[in-house]
Amino acid sequence: MKKLLLTALLVITTCVFAQKDSPSTVGENYTKKEIHIKMRDGATLFTAIYTPKDLSKKYPIIMQRTPYSCAPYGETEFKKSIGPSETMMKEGYIIVYQDVRGRWMSDGLYDNMRAFIPNKKGKTQVDEASDTYDTIDWLVKNAANNNGNVGVWGISYPGFYSTYSLLSNHPALKAVSPQACISDFFFDDFHHNGAYLLSYWKATPLFGIQKTEQTTKSWYQFPDLGTKDDYQFFLDVGPLSNLDKFYGKDNEFWQQLKDHSSYDEFWQKRGILQHLKDIKPAVMTVGGWFDAEDLYGPLNTYQAIEKSSKNYNTIVMGPWSHGDWARNSASAVIGNIKFGDNISAFFQKNIEANFFRHFLKDSGKDDSKLPEAYVFDTGVKDWKTYDAWPPKNVEKESFYLAQDKLTTAVQNDGGFQEFISDPKKPVPFTEDINQRGITPRKYMTDDQRFAARRPDVLVFETERLKDDTTLAGEILAQLQVSTSGTDADWIVKVIDVFPDDEPETPEIAAYLKMSNYHMMVRSEVMRGRFRNSFVNPEPFVADEKTAVNIKLQDVMHTFKKGHKIQIQIQSTSFPLIDLNPQTFVENIFYAKPEDFKKQTHRVYADSKIVFSVLK
Repeated sequence: MKKLLLTALLVITTCVFAQKDSPSTVGENYTKKEIHIKMRDGATLFTAIYTPKDLSKKYPIIMQRTPYSCAPYGETEFKKSIGPSETMMKEGYIIVYQDVRGRWMSDGLYDNMRAFIPNKKGKTQVDEASDTYDTIDWLVKNAANNNGNVGVWGISYPGFYSTYSLLSNHPALKAVSPQACISDFFFDDFHHNGAYLLSYWKATPLFGIQKTEQTTKSWYQFPDLGTKDDYQFFLDVGPLSNLDKFYGKDNEFWQQLKDHSSYDEFWQKRGILQHLKDIKPAVMTVGGWFDAEDLYGPLNTYQAIEKSSKNYNTIVMGPWSHGDWARNSASAVIGNIKFGDNISAFFQKNIEANFFRHFLKDSGKDDSKLPEAYVFDTGVKDWKTYDAWPPKNVEKESFYLAQDKLTTAVQNDGGFQEFISDPKKPVPFTEDINQRGITPRKYMTDDQRFAARRPDVLVFETERLKDDTTLAGEILAQLQVSTSGTDADWIVKVIDVFPDDEPETPEIAAYLKMSNYHMMVRSEVMRGRFRNSFVNPEPFVADEKTAVNIKLQDVMHTFKKGHKIQIQIQSTSFPLIDLNPQTFVENIFYAKPEDFKKQTHRVYADSKIVFSVLK
């Protein structure tokens, strides 16, 4: 259990990043002080402050607020590496870590994605913005040798707190980098367009159980499934309600997931995007094109700020899974695909360090020499820079789903393809038997041939491309469908089909070949009941042709000459996504075994995929 716990923390937080030991350790160059900073309502938040021993100059403060622990605790105990990167650690910053309210050594109750209070009254109304303000205020007034400038960074949940810091409005806050940032739990991590991501169920205790006292030891446990075959485990479990035997009433988050199955006020008020207006600090949002946890967050955080603020606002999207940019892996490899060497090091030294240096150490007024958008093309495997994201020179092109073909010819003949979706034999989301850690990762670039060969997956593809085709920006699936039932999930995958003569690579799994490799570029699900409203779910009328629109997250991918663009459509992706009963029920978390029924689904030929094509 201890081994599983450590693995889980590494997988989810990604804020403790793997770096090679540097020639000089943190303890040789930094002093450490621990303090409980008092908030306006009297609660104290545990804060660890690492200060450079060289006192010949003043330093900016850079802070991470985290629910994942400031460990190691004790003023003589040091992290192996501090700050966003080894580069910045060596440059010299006052580096601060803080346990957020209700976690580890901090006071108060923890509130998962605590709602922002725009107009606080008195000292009793607090949120993460006020806690950030109070912390920054204490630091600039009391932290020795600081230059009065503060930056905030964080990955994953700490990325959410980074975004939240923008709402503190403290004048000393000059630069913020939300990375793999959660923005709304109905579209990030645990949900995608209303579908529950069952693959994250094992992570629920991390967020769902309150501690009773200040502690340096974990107070929660992850479930022991008794098997390494996740697919079979969840299939045998049956309806989601049967998972209650693993989590009791003390797991608040599990109860919240079950009781709020639609985008009701509970989830709406926890979203942060709607509050990102008139932002003043410089912002650099960072994400990974193959981040299975938080892809929605970075893309939409950048766009929300871009639409409503006049601040310095940039985005970086690289060929990474969750938090890979903070690691020092020599090669960037996702699953079977290698994207290059030293890509994370390039980001750390030439992008991230430059951003914080410019706004925290230099004046922040001259040109930062960084582009608006630093994005990696995952097809040609190279960085691209643009003065806007999506790029200005993109055009929308529609491709229709016509009898196995993906074609630009408009289809109005009423044709369709159909398949039988059986909840007892769902399409697996990966060929792997068990996922590594407690959240999935590598499936984002997995070979999709195993799915293409199933009868319950529809496949549409172009001919071999005569020229390179670059997709840059969002993809919209405008489906025309019907089902013999009253509910269904619709999953769309965009796939790059490699040529038959594609050379083998060292990274390819032993049981696969690069010849005809079906690389997943992007996928997304829409829980059909939410096709018209995430707030008010509604059933399908059996066998009635119905429009279902699915926005797939942005891509930057060149389909090279000789490749094919393929679309796969299915209704299950298990156990990444929980099973839809395919019979409309008020709340799928409380569905009964008899609600789960085999149904026939149709996809009509006038369905189309709208790509953003770079010209």
